[in-house]
Order: sequence, then C-alpha cells, then structure tokens
Amino acid sequence: MLTWSFRRFGARYPRLAIALWFQVAHLIVAGGVLLLDLYVDLTRTQLVTIFVVAELAVLVENAAAIGIVWRLLAPADPWLRGDRNPRTALKAWRALAGAPLAFVRWGRAVPFLVNVIPISVFLVYELDAELWPAFFPLAAGVAVVLLYGVFLRFFGLELVLRPVLEEVSRDLPDGPGVASVSVPLKWKLLIALPAINIISGVTVVGLASPDTAGLKQLGFGVLVTIGVSFTVSLELSLLLLRSILQPLDDLQHGTARVAAGDLTARVPVLGTDETGRLAGSFNTMVSGLQERERLREAFGAFVDPDVAERVMAEGHVLEGQEADVTVLFLDIRGFTAFAEREGAREAVARLNDLYELIVPVLVRHGGHANKFIGDGLLAVFGAPERLDDHADRAVAAALEIVTRARARYGERLRLGIGLNSGPVVAGTIGGGGRVEFTVIGDAVNTAARVEEATRITGDDILLTEATRVLLRADHGGFVGRGDAELKGKRERVHLHAPLSGAAQGRAVQLRAI
Repeated sequence: MLTWSFRRFGARYPRLAIALWFQVAHLIVAGGVLLLDLYVDLTRTQLVTIFVVAELAVLVENAAAIGIVWRLLAPADPWLRGDRNPRTALKAWRALAGAPLAFVRWGRAVPFLVNVIPISVFLVYELDAELWPAFFPLAAGVAVVLLYGVFLRFFGLELVLRPVLEEVSRDLPDGPGVASVSVPLKWKLLIALPAINIISGVTVVGLASPDTAGLKQLGFGVLVTIGVSFTVSLELSLLLLRSILQPLDDLQHGTARVAAGDLTARVPVLGTDETGRLAGSFNTMVSGLQERERLREAFGAFVDPDVAERVMAEGHVLEGQEADVTVLFLDIRGFTAFAEREGAREAVARLNDLYELIVPVLVRHGGHANKFIGDGLLAVFGAPERLDDHADRAVAAALEIVTRARARYGERLRLGIGLNSGPVVAGTIGGGGRVEFTVIGDAVNTAARVEEATRITGDDILLTEATRVLLRADHGGFVGRGDAELKGKRERVHLHAPLSGAAQGRAVQLRAI
C-alpha cells in the first residue's frame, strides 16, 4: 500500500505520509488519558476536560513536529521533483534515511515543552492535588506516554519512507559514499526493549491493582518498571541482542573481505533461523563468485583480457565493427628445423617462454595477441579498444620485442615482424557453439606478407608505407626497402625497416611474396 501511495502521489508522498502518520499521536494521547483513569478515579467532566486539553496540546506539538520533519526532507526535493542523478540521489538518501534520527535530535525538546510540562501542571490543577508531591508521578506517567509516541514516530518514519528509499537507492553510485545517518540496530534494540518493558509495566500495574491505584502507585509503578527493565530484563535483552547481532557482524566482516577481493571469505552458519539461512546464502553466493572468477581467469588465459571483458558484458557474439588498426604479424625463423631437431616438448617450452616475453610487451603498448598460429603470432593495435596512435604503439612494441628477444636468446632465435595499417572488421566468427574474436580485412593479409618479406631482406622488422605515414614519432629513423610485389595485391607495396633492426645493405627487388 505504501509503494502504491508513493507511485500515486510522487514527490508529495513523503510529506503527506508523514503528516498522516503523525496523527497517531492523538490516539496515543487518548490511550494515555485512559491509562490515567486506571490510577485516578476521574469524573466524566474531568475525563473529557483532560482529554480535550491533552489533544489540543498534542495538536500544537504535532504541527511543530511535522514542520521540523518537512524541513529535514528539503535536501531530497530536487530528486523527488525529477532531477535524478548520483549527486542528488546521495543527498536525497541522506535526508530520507537520516530523517528519523534527525527528528529525534532536533525535535526532542518540543514534546517536553509543549506536552509533558504543561499537561502535568494542568493535571495537578484539574485533580486538585498538592502541587509538588503530585507533579512528579504525573510527569512520569505523561513521559511514559510520550516515550511510546516517540518510538511510534521513529519507527513509523522508517516505515513510510522505505518506498522512497528503495527508489532512491537505485540511483546511488556504487561503492562507499553514504555517511552513517541512522541509528545502528544495536542501539535500537538496547533502547526499544527496556522502553517496551516500561510502557507495558505501567499499564499492567494500573490494570492489576485498580482498587489501590493512585498517583503514588503511578509513580511507584514507573520506578519499579524502570528498575526491572534495566536489571532483570536487561540480561535477556543483551542475550537477544547478541543472538541477532553476532551473525550480522559476521556477515558484515565477510562482505568487507569480499569487497577487498578475498573470495575465500565464508561466514559461520549458526542455525536454521533467518540469520542462519542468510549466512548460508552468503556462502553460496561467494562460492559462485569464486567459481565465476576462476572461469574468468581461465577465459582470460585463452582470450585477450579486453575481449574477455566485452564478452562478459555483451555476450559471446560481438557484432563486427569497422576499425582502423595496425596489425603486427610475428614469426620465428627456422623454428620448424628447431622443432625437428629438439623435439616437440622442447619446442613447446621454447614457444611458451618466448610468448611469455612477447605478450606483456604487446599489452603494455595497448595491443592484444589476437591469435597464436604455431610459431607465429597475430597482434592488433586499435581493436577492440580504439587507439588514435595505434601505428606508433605497434612500432614501439615491435622494437621492444626484438630488443628483448636478442637480449634473451642472442642469435639462437631470430624473429621476423611485419606491420601494416588499414581498416578491418573486428568481431566474433564461428559456428556450432565455437566462436573466436578476430579481425578480418586486407590489412591482415598484407601484414602476413610483409613478415614473409623479412626473410628476403634480412630485417627483423618491416612496415608498409600505410603504417609509416601514420607515425607521429621517428622511432630512431627508417630505411627504405623498395617496392614489393605481394601476393593478392594489385599494386606494389613500399616497405621500410627501422634503422635499429635493419639488416646491412639494401634488399634486392622483392617480387611475388
């Protein structure tokens, strides 16, 4: 019903709901007058007079209390009126969630000034009792009624504002950022349980001893119930408090560990009640997260991390997108003979050792290893993440790869790297439940042909004119290698070699590579 009311009245709902809920104070006062009648034999005239005066006092206090709460809700108005973004949502959440506690803090003096003191003085006058001896038990009785009203208002505010808070929380930014604005559950229980005992005790004393009741009995009843609530009943309250809060503390610590990245966190399941089932659900959830993280790590080992993130977010079918990229094609020279000579096990070990060196270099420069082809590798700069300087990144990565490979293997292992830039289509391709992310286009084929040309020129790295014209840095300079006739290309392709990786002399005429 409250959710429906919020949807029906919109921005007006919080203030309308609060104004309506606070009218319960009139019912509480009526109950308080009846409670007084249990202790004092009131005539009909006295009963009606006290009822009218008390209700008028509460009417004044109610108006002041409603005005206080309405002002406390002012920071939530922009969000309620439609300006919904993380900043206004955060202000609205703080105002709405903190309204019950803020009301108790800012309005705590109003009930005492408008209700307790004036009503107690009036009761002394109306009952024709001696002022000071009668004032204190009457004030204690009125304070008990007031205490009941404060608790109803406090928890009522939390109840009526819940639908709004549920809606606001959807616009809150993820992560920390909300301040502590409400009363912790521990203090709610520590205050509410004794208060309930006091209210119940005063009522029971009045009902149980109607013949001996009086103002002295009222004062005595208040004192006894206060004593019992904070002695005998306190031990039971603390045990109940511990029974509820200990599992919640375990859950809080567990969620903090998970938020910090510790997916081994588990909380003890101490029973089959609501907190026990919640603990079990938490452990099941974290176990699922741990399994998902293992799958993600395994997935990321077979697929580039950037691609893995896109697949996790968009699904396994990534629609092909056109992009301008630089393709790096790498091959190990003479690896077939090495594998035949050393055996398959040693060949695989050497490849893994080499790729352990190469892949981090590609990632550091913004590229990704798109495909491992035996002793060859296809890398892409500019997809799936668009890069304006993809050519410079690819050349820098190629130079670093060659330098590191020479430092580790010397002349025992030589690389050939071909670079070419151009438009491609990047997306998933496959069928029958098996797909892979790849790039397709003439730029890819040309890069492979350029790598083959390194075997003729003797250079470690060759790049096309299409890549060189995109460079913003000189990368140590380049030397021309002439025009090459590449298979599948109608026009000859002009090639360049970085000076740092160039072979001695100039290559012969390149044909049909």
